[in-house]
Amino acid sequence: MTSKTEELLKRIEELPDTEKAMLIDIILAKLDKPDADLEKLWADEATKRWTAYKDGRLKTLPYDEVMARYRNR
Repeated sequence: MTSKTEELLKRIEELPDTEKAMLIDIILAKLDKPDADLEKLWADEATKRWTAYKDGRLKTLPYDEVMARYRNR
């Protein structure tokens, strides 16, 4: 941890429980907001993959085969 993080942790530990809970709510709300740039990148990638699938350029696997590979890990 950096010294700034350690300092922040000490300050948080000194807060009353109700203020800690409010801080957690604020942090979670900020983390829950979608990143518009990331959303656009993913939408573009999804479109490229769907187009490749429709054009037959993307190899696909049946669901059962994918799950069998996952179970065998």
